[in-house]
Amino acid sequence: MGLPGRAVFMPGALKWAPSPSLWRLILLFFFIWALEAQIAMETKPIYIWQTGPWGRCMGSECGPGGSQSRAVWCAHSEGWTTLHTNCDQSERPDNQQSCFRVCDWHKDQYGWQLGAWNQCVPVSMRSSGIQRPTVCSRGEEGIQTREVGCVQKADGEPAEDAICEYFEPKPRLEQACLIPCPLDCVLSEFTLWTPCSKTCGLGLRNRIRVVLAPPLFGGAACPNLTEFQTCQAGFCNGEESLYSVRVGPWGPCSVPLPRQVRHAEKAPREGNKKSRDGDKLSKEGNKQSMGANKQIIDNEKQQKEEDTNTKEEDNLPRDGNKPPKRKLTRANRKQNRRSQQADGPKQQKKAKKKEKREKAKQGVKGRLREKNKAQDPEARELNKKKKNKSRQKRPGGKFWDLQVGYQTREVTCVHKSGAIEALSLCSQEMLPVTFQACVIPRDCDVTEWSEWSACSRDCLEPNRPNGERTRTRKVSQFPIGGGADCPTLEEKESCTPQADVVASCTVYNWKTSEWTDCRVDVLLSQQDRRRGNQTGLCGGGIQTREVYCVQASVDTPTNVISLRNKEALRPVNSELCQGIPPNTTQLCQISCPVKCEVSPWSAWGPCTYENCQTTKKDQTVKKGFKMRKRRIINEPTGGMGNCPHLVEAIPCEDASCFEWLVVKLEECVPDNEKECGPGTQIPEVQCVSSEGEFVAKQFCRDAILPMPTICEVPCPKDCALSPWTAWSLCSHTCSGKNTEGKQTRVRSILAYHAAEGGIQCPNISALQEVRTCNDNPCTVYHWQTGLWGQCIEDSSIVSTNTSIALTRGDDVSCSVGMQTRKVMCVRVSVGQVPPKKCPESLRPDTVRPCLLPCKRDCMVSPYSDWSACPPACPAGGNMKKKQYRKRIIIRLPANGGQDCPEILSQERECDAPSACSGYRWKIHKWRRCQLVPWSVRQDSPGAQENCGPGLQFRAVSCRKQDGGAADIEVCLQFSSPMPPLTQHCQLPCQEECQLSSWSKFSPCTADCVGVRNRKRILLGKSKKREECKNNKMYPVSETQYCPCNKYNAQPVGNWSDCILPEGSRTEGQVGMKIQGDIKECGQGYRYQAMVCYDQDNRIVETSRCNSHGYIEEACIIPCPSDCKLSEWSNWSRCSKSCGSGVKVRSKWLREKPYNGGRPCPKLDHVNQAQVYEVVPCLSYCGQYVWVAEPWSVWKVSNVDLKVNCGEGVQTRKTRCMLNTIDGPSEYVEDYLCDPEEMPLGARNSHLPCPEDCVLSDWGVWSPCPLPCSENRTRERVAYPLRKPGEDKTCPPTAETEPCKLNRNCFHYSYNITDWSTCQLSENAVCGNGIKTRLLDCVRSDGKSVDVSFCQELGLERKWQMNTSCVVECPVNCQLSDWSAWSECTHTCGLAGKLWQRRTVTQAPQGDGRPCSSLMEQWKPCLVKPCYSWKYSPWSECKSEGARCGEGVRFRNLSCFVSDGSDQKDSSLVDDELCGDLEPSVDSDAQIVLQEPCTVPCPGQCYLTDWTVWSPCQFSCLKGDDLGFGSVQVRSRAVVAQDPENLLQCPEQELEARPCTGGQCFEYKWSSGPWRGSSRQVWCQRSDGLNVTGGCLATAKPKADRSCEPPCTKLRSLCTEAGVCGCEKGYTEVMTSDGMLDQCTVIPMLEFPTAGDNKADVKTIRAFNPTLPAASAPGRAGRTWFLQPFGPDGKLKTWVYGVAAGVFVLLVFIISMTYLACKKPKKPQRRQMNSRLKPLTLAYDGDADM
Repeated sequence: MGLPGRAVFMPGALKWAPSPSLWRLILLFFFIWALEAQIAMETKPIYIWQTGPWGRCMGSECGPGGSQSRAVWCAHSEGWTTLHTNCDQSERPDNQQSCFRVCDWHKDQYGWQLGAWNQCVPVSMRSSGIQRPTVCSRGEEGIQTREVGCVQKADGEPAEDAICEYFEPKPRLEQACLIPCPLDCVLSEFTLWTPCSKTCGLGLRNRIRVVLAPPLFGGAACPNLTEFQTCQAGFCNGEESLYSVRVGPWGPCSVPLPRQVRHAEKAPREGNKKSRDGDKLSKEGNKQSMGANKQIIDNEKQQKEEDTNTKEEDNLPRDGNKPPKRKLTRANRKQNRRSQQADGPKQQKKAKKKEKREKAKQGVKGRLREKNKAQDPEARELNKKKKNKSRQKRPGGKFWDLQVGYQTREVTCVHKSGAIEALSLCSQEMLPVTFQACVIPRDCDVTEWSEWSACSRDCLEPNRPNGERTRTRKVSQFPIGGGADCPTLEEKESCTPQADVVASCTVYNWKTSEWTDCRVDVLLSQQDRRRGNQTGLCGGGIQTREVYCVQASVDTPTNVISLRNKEALRPVNSELCQGIPPNTTQLCQISCPVKCEVSPWSAWGPCTYENCQTTKKDQTVKKGFKMRKRRIINEPTGGMGNCPHLVEAIPCEDASCFEWLVVKLEECVPDNEKECGPGTQIPEVQCVSSEGEFVAKQFCRDAILPMPTICEVPCPKDCALSPWTAWSLCSHTCSGKNTEGKQTRVRSILAYHAAEGGIQCPNISALQEVRTCNDNPCTVYHWQTGLWGQCIEDSSIVSTNTSIALTRGDDVSCSVGMQTRKVMCVRVSVGQVPPKKCPESLRPDTVRPCLLPCKRDCMVSPYSDWSACPPACPAGGNMKKKQYRKRIIIRLPANGGQDCPEILSQERECDAPSACSGYRWKIHKWRRCQLVPWSVRQDSPGAQENCGPGLQFRAVSCRKQDGGAADIEVCLQFSSPMPPLTQHCQLPCQEECQLSSWSKFSPCTADCVGVRNRKRILLGKSKKREECKNNKMYPVSETQYCPCNKYNAQPVGNWSDCILPEGSRTEGQVGMKIQGDIKECGQGYRYQAMVCYDQDNRIVETSRCNSHGYIEEACIIPCPSDCKLSEWSNWSRCSKSCGSGVKVRSKWLREKPYNGGRPCPKLDHVNQAQVYEVVPCLSYCGQYVWVAEPWSVWKVSNVDLKVNCGEGVQTRKTRCMLNTIDGPSEYVEDYLCDPEEMPLGARNSHLPCPEDCVLSDWGVWSPCPLPCSENRTRERVAYPLRKPGEDKTCPPTAETEPCKLNRNCFHYSYNITDWSTCQLSENAVCGNGIKTRLLDCVRSDGKSVDVSFCQELGLERKWQMNTSCVVECPVNCQLSDWSAWSECTHTCGLAGKLWQRRTVTQAPQGDGRPCSSLMEQWKPCLVKPCYSWKYSPWSECKSEGARCGEGVRFRNLSCFVSDGSDQKDSSLVDDELCGDLEPSVDSDAQIVLQEPCTVPCPGQCYLTDWTVWSPCQFSCLKGDDLGFGSVQVRSRAVVAQDPENLLQCPEQELEARPCTGGQCFEYKWSSGPWRGSSRQVWCQRSDGLNVTGGCLATAKPKADRSCEPPCTKLRSLCTEAGVCGCEKGYTEVMTSDGMLDQCTVIPMLEFPTAGDNKADVKTIRAFNPTLPAASAPGRAGRTWFLQPFGPDGKLKTWVYGVAAGVFVLLVFIISMTYLACKKPKKPQRRQMNSRLKPLTLAYDGDADM
């Protein structure tokens, strides 16, 4: 439908044309619109107000009184600022406002209030551009929001957000969330079909499935859980029963109405009863309330006094009264006894008997009424009080008010359609009972709360938790008959004692004994040789102490040992001390004795007097000594007494204290002032003391002054000789029979004499001179000292050495003593000689004073308190209980103090064992059975007044284990559930015999021997009735043979750990466990439990099998073996002969550790089997020197026999010698000397001719000035020995050369070596050591030189050469003793274990032995049978006396035994075996043996019982939990019995609830094989269960397949791909358009077999497509089908492949044949190296080497 007028504007549809005036009107309107728009643009303001942000809230006070400001300015619309006057002042914004000034203390008053997160909303709903996913895989992303606001914490009033933002940022308002994918309902498979609901006629059978997972997150709902199917077992012979009697549930328990009310209601009730025509039983008192008012109860009690039939003595009505007279009570009892002899109710009774009973009853009632009228009200009240008092005295009487009531139920007649019909339609002889006795419900009633108890903490201690106080209330009325349970009877709250009322708590502190002596032997490895001789061990060690808990002492002086101070040392229970206890072990250090190190011997000094000061006066003494000395480099521990002698002396003659020393000889001055010839040399002398020091010349006035030396200056024609060399060192230090000291000097011929007139050269012997030296005898003497003796108390000094108290220090000295030592004179290589042979002035001291240490007595703590006696309640209580106490050694004795006592612990037997604490219920006898009031049941058919079903009570009281009375509340709290107080009973009628229950069978003395019996007795008047004494009909005893049980024992479970016997573990000395000394290896025993079974394969006690419960077997715990290394090798020679080098020693791996032994140290990374130790060493650069012999005689090459001069050669021998303090001593290998300093062995030179100038040898080069520079020079000089002749000159006597760096000029610097490894004493294993480094003088060319080069330059030495270091001690792991065996992990069964554990008391350190992995051991417990109470299955639900309706089902409680592995495999045994167990099933002490149930009426449609809750399961994706929690479900299915009532069936029910834990399940489709064109497809859960639902419907595989067009060819079928194919054994022949043309048989290739008569023929035959081919015997499996041609008649691809393979195979065979037949060439001989490569073995660190 279009708009009106629209056709006007459509082309071709105009009905009228616009006039010119209309166009003008349109233009006018357009002009007016444009003008208004322009005016609007012009009137828009171009100046606007702009504001800045609000500033900080300011104010003098905190709170809402603050103010804040902001900037306000006028700006042009284009953005630039202008004057305020250009903006409209009326619109100017405020620049100030009031605000809330926030202070720090507002943090406690304001906070953010967080609202709950709203529902998760998909992102696609909030953003229009995002599309929702079509397939949900994990979930859909969403957003959820919440409200956040700032509020006051006190009242929740809203506040400004700025207040809370001042302290904390505003929490987020939204967050991402995940909307899970919908999960459909998952069902199990259907059960089997139930039997038909009817035995005849048309019925139904059902099959049911249960819900495994509920629908979640919008998933598909559960389909029907039940499937119905009609069935008909057969035709009915008669008419089908259409009606059934149905009973309803029992109504509430009601109080019988008082008689007045019954009489008032009797008339209308009878009228109603008649009007109903007997269709339905009356429901009497069903509407009566449980809490009837007191007036009705009092009336009822008054009526009971009048009614003797309902009055009973043992009834406990509230405020009930006793009868007024005792006589009447006896009459009532007699009457009751008569009524108890009446027969029980029967279905049909004769009217006459009933009338007689009614008359007798009325007569008794009349007599009672007359007697009651005779009593006055005061007597009635008195009897009432007595009855109440008697009732209160009964056990439990004051705790509950038990009152018998009655309850009724309705009986109806129901049609099979469910409609209620007239009761007369139900043909039944007797209708069900509509009444029964019950207990009037009573709610629990408690007293008021008691006062709060005192605080459990009676002292003040701030650091410990608060105490508790309690208050209780008692039960005044227990719940009866399903009344409300009791509330909490005890309340607790924390409390703190007031500081001004109570004192401070006793404080307990940890205390320690003194550390034991430091022990090093515990750190030695197994292979260490020092384990045999432990004397002198030092270095790092271990010391221990005991830690115990004591009561902290208060204001006790530490230097006073008083009784109170001793109490402060008394050990108490360690649990009283809090905090971490101090360490019990620590590393310690025994200082290693420093060995005395001395320098080498000095040279022998001159012969000097023993003391020059005293000898000066005695000029007659000529005897002296030549001495040599050495000094102490390293001071030893304990002073110099442990050093060797430092001075040796040789007796000599002509001693002197001072001598002249020739410093040098001046030039030779010829005599008679000639230029040449003989002359003299004046010696330059200096006075020297015997110590080698220069002194004034006057000291040598008695010494002989050296005389001038005769010399000769050669003339030009004389023979020229070199000067004499210096005298060599004396060859021997002394002279004896075979030795004589000598010195030599030599000179050489430098130029021969002239033939005429010159002095001839001497012969060769004259060129060398020898003199004797050290002519003193070789008898060396020295003083030898022994060790200092023990410090002995000096009797001349007053003794103060008394035992000191604990507070004195350990190093306190109490007196001065004396030490002595032996001093004797010893001759070297001979022994002791008289003292006069040694210098008396050098004799050492023999006595010195010493300090005696103070005696220190042993100190022990007082004995601790006796330990508590264990209770006598647990098993094994018949063992003797003991209690212990101990004391601890606080300080060990020292320096001769008093020894420690030997007894440190005491034990004694406990006194009387403590009684077991516990409570139990005591049950009393059942009281008389009470019936439902006769007024209620008198209208029931067959009812009798004095017999029938009833209810009886009993009292229950609380007792202690020893039988003493206890409050009921204690048993409720600590004992088992209260036993039942009521039970249904039956008062027998006259015709019945009444017997007690059977007793238990008597015990058997032994299996298979004797008999056992049980008994019962007649009760009441049955004892006098003859028919009841018939033992055949009513036996009162039973006898049976004792069971003959056979038992067999067998081992069970694994072998236990190997356990060492208790006595095999040893301890070290001083109460300390020594590493490696504890026996934790060797022979032990392992155990396996034995289990005993009877002939029914039920587990019994192991004693039945005559077994002690274990199999014991010896075993071996391997001992740990430490890493074994060789001993240290000798130190290698220093790597450098001059300067600093290194020396090395090593150990080799002999055996690797095993079984947890001490590991090996870090081995060399190259050679893994070696351990190196490298230390720096310093070689004295002058220890090896080159020694050159004199130059040989010139060998002139250009011989001029006349002048004997010219070119010639001189040679000499040079050898390397060991340099000592006395000079070079012995020849050594040349490589030890520096090759650069080796003197020349030969020289070519010119032998001067006669009258030539003869110069001396060149002197040494002068040192180059430093720093080296080629602009500087060095020089050497020579001096003329023979002046030249006439017209001849001497050559230059000086030479110079430039100083070139690293050639003849060197710079020197110190070089510091690396630190050595930490060096320990030889007797130390670890601990404090020293590492050293050396200072080396290095030349600029890198060569090490003597340190003197650097010292002469005065270079700075700023390095520390020694530093202390620590070698980590190899502390073995220390473990505690094994704890006592734990309780068994299971109280019964096969899996029980006993455990013992130990802990690490000392963690391993360094290369110590690691901790054993065996920190706990187990052995099996003694196998005990597991007895338990179990329910039998519920019986079938039965409604008594009716076909359907409310009924009861029962189950029994029986004793079962199992081995504890699986309760499902338990076996039924006698209930006596469970007698010690509290009745409970699966830890539920509430025993339920019956429960109401419903029996469905025939044809009724009903719901099944609830299924058990399904296992918890998560919402998962690919095995991962999505985080939505877990859920479990249960369901109720519908069961129908009649097809006509299906529409009346109720709805099935489903319940789901969240749970914790669970597992993930995945669902996937499974399919079976194709059968024709269909197959089975089902959904399967990941645990293999077939389910309905859970799998993705879009991924379901096809269950049916079909082809288009249909496959109609012979032998064709529709394939899974949806195209036509052929059956097995046939191949497809296709048309040109790809359609199936026909199915042809696949040809079969036959291979002949042995015995075939066609073995020489290969045939290809085709099968008859219609007839099966007969296979010959023996040919089965030897054929297959090949089809080389395709449907189009061409060869298939595989045929070409086979042909190519055959061709390649032929080429390969031909090639191999050619190579095999080819003649081989002769092999070329190769030169074999006769040297075999050595086999190199290297240790790769493998643990199995």
